[in-house]
Amino acid sequence: MTTTTLTITPLSVPQSVDAPDAAEFLAYAELNRQICDEEAGLPGLAQKAVDMLPGWLDDTDEVSHGFVARRDGVIVGMVTVSFAQDEGASTAEFDLMVPHEHWGHGVEDALLACAEDDARLAGRRVLQTWTLHRPIEGPRMLTPKTGWGRVPATGLTALFEANGFSFEQVERNSSFDLRNDPAPVAGALAEAVETAGAEYREFSWVMPTPVAIRAGYATALARLSTDAPSGDLEIDEEQWDAERVARRDARLTGSGQLVSVSAVEHIPSGTIVAYNELLIGADRSEVTHQMGTLVLKEHRGHRLGTIVKCANLLRWRELAPESPWVSTFNAEENRPMLDINEAIGFVPVSYAGAWQKKL
Repeated sequence: MTTTTLTITPLSVPQSVDAPDAAEFLAYAELNRQICDEEAGLPGLAQKAVDMLPGWLDDTDEVSHGFVARRDGVIVGMVTVSFAQDEGASTAEFDLMVPHEHWGHGVEDALLACAEDDARLAGRRVLQTWTLHRPIEGPRMLTPKTGWGRVPATGLTALFEANGFSFEQVERNSSFDLRNDPAPVAGALAEAVETAGAEYREFSWVMPTPVAIRAGYATALARLSTDAPSGDLEIDEEQWDAERVARRDARLTGSGQLVSVSAVEHIPSGTIVAYNELLIGADRSEVTHQMGTLVLKEHRGHRLGTIVKCANLLRWRELAPESPWVSTFNAEENRPMLDINEAIGFVPVSYAGAWQKKL
């Protein structure tokens, strides 16, 4: 029997997707799409290369490394590792991608070791990742430490279990069909606005964020790292200011992506206390991704989450009328947000599992 040597080299990151050296990065995007299809049956969860590239080129707020595994010159897997650059950050997040056809031949083990080595070299003490799962019952079901939700075991979960990772949390991936009758969403918005009362005002914008509200939006964005349900996952607290908001806007819109933000202002204090973000790539017929959604803890109970979600969904029909559906992820223990989703028509289509290892 002839065996071939597995080689792992750094991912080449081009200055543009049209550059002569862009082939490897394009292959990374295609592999990501393949994995989303194999694991969840949802290739649209993966972003295109042109949409991801700005985030790789700007390392001010996050540094990303990629590694490519090959046999006989053929790509058989990749792993990416990301490092937040906030002061005191101690975690690294990675994404391990090995197609089914190359699984079980040592590729996944080598790439996982590569990710761990890279995290240690960067001085990080916690390694985190997510697995994708179809909404099915399997021979063996896994329940996270939070006790909320469960997912079927896979080859990837077995790899993490065997290498000292703990299963921390389940997130539900829900889909909203934008082609449905908007009347229920409009009705839910009207009821929520009446419940919230005169102290709260909804307003919206399309990125880039207006200069006058960048600082206030930064304060709200910073709270996502502290206020969102995360179980026992170690979450690095993020530091935001107006300049970081501008950088993020540039990364998100630099390749032609469209981002709409719905926010709620608490009028007496003049602060942004809730927001919802919808994003779509340059191809406006693709899936829409809901990014951050948050209501600050001290302002919960006024149906502000319903307001920002519904207002943005209704507005989105005008901004991206060709997009068929919206995809969003929420922690299974986040019942208030899931209640909103279910009430306005979101349905579960897949799940994600959060894994963590202390290095």
